[in-house]
Amino acid sequence: MYDLTGFQRDLLYVAASEDEPHGLALKDELEQYYESQIHHGRLYPNLDTLVEKGLIEKGQLDRRTNYYQVTQRGYREIEARREWEDQYVSPEI
Repeated sequence: MYDLTGFQRDLLYVAASEDEPHGLALKDELEQYYESQIHHGRLYPNLDTLVEKGLIEKGQLDRRTNYYQVTQRGYREIEARREWEDQYVSPEI
């Protein structure tokens, strides 16, 4: 996960929190977190990067809507990242 941008990492975390979310659901969640608008031109290329890296799978809900599911590798990467962060950040904070 060291090669992901902060936005890609946040996108992966948000996708892991939902069951097969579609792109607009991910966009809405991230817009709340960032408190600013996220354009499709930023969202979908970053989702595609996560798909290419094998961290997310892309499926089709209908002819116009895709869903995204975090892969087992994606969950392993999230867990490894959290373990790494725990070395530096005390859980009591």
